[in-house]
Amino acid sequence: MNAATRSQENEAQQQSEHELEEQGWAALPAAYRIPEKAPTLAEALAYCRRLAESHYENFHVATWFLPKALRPHFHAIYAYCRISDDLGDEVPDSAQAMALLNLWGGELDACYEGRARHPVFVALTATIGACAIPKEPFADLLTAFRQDQTVKRYATMHDVHGYCFNSANPVGRLVLYACGEANDENFLLSDATCTALQLANFWQDVRVDFGKGRVYLPQEDMRRFEVSDETIGRGVATPEFRALMRYEVEYARSLFEVGLPLIGKVNRDLAIDLDLFSRGGLEILRAIERRDYDVLSARPAISRRTKLALAMRALGGKALPFLRLKMESAGKAA
Repeated sequence: MNAATRSQENEAQQQSEHELEEQGWAALPAAYRIPEKAPTLAEALAYCRRLAESHYENFHVATWFLPKALRPHFHAIYAYCRISDDLGDEVPDSAQAMALLNLWGGELDACYEGRARHPVFVALTATIGACAIPKEPFADLLTAFRQDQTVKRYATMHDVHGYCFNSANPVGRLVLYACGEANDENFLLSDATCTALQLANFWQDVRVDFGKGRVYLPQEDMRRFEVSDETIGRGVATPEFRALMRYEVEYARSLFEVGLPLIGKVNRDLAIDLDLFSRGGLEILRAIERRDYDVLSARPAISRRTKLALAMRALGGKALPFLRLKMESAGKAA
């Protein structure tokens, strides 16, 4: 192959990638696009704050408990996670999603090279510098979202853990970096909590994920409890399916219990957030239990009243440590 032919092929490939990117952007909010001119830091911080506060109610509540100086870092981290997730999950065509995720990965590289253009990365540049955050947890998230484009089933719980290592655990590690609590012991405890939260969301959304062609329930467990894709597709929670969900709910609860000691190891402001999100995850598991493990006919949900109660209970733990969530109470009251 001569140089001219290689050049033509590279040009065609670049054009194809650009077309996929444009088609993918069309499925997303216009504000997600990469601007031609980088915004100022003030504009970037405002962008991330708007995105964080308009997308995730629980995140907005959690930031009430944070020192004001940390909020811009949390907004920037959340905005990165939000857009990364949407690139992988809200673009219906896998090839288009993959093109955008690769483009976003290139922007992450540029951010660490001092060439940020997107408001998220302009804001992250300040956070990365202030909190000494390595690239790895940001890049790991993109690995998980790319994996979602090609892997639709997981053979064992070990494989599901491998996915969670990239999809959930980096978020906890980013929070620890932002709060000055990054160390190996805290990482391990945080990983248990984040994986537990991911599993709780998976079990809550079995039917939703199945509609996207994905099943996160381990195939090994499904066979053991005699549950098939057809069971999920019919939307009827058979006794076998309920037994499977009971088993998976208890497993997720055991991971929450592993991670709970982290609440007592970090500063009190971060402890409130950890307490809140652990309570929220455990409440999802209880919501599944209240439906007798039927997550197929309707999605188990937590009421606004319950969310407020969880937040108040977590806030109480700041002033009154005996109210903090503990292992022995994890499966009981919120």
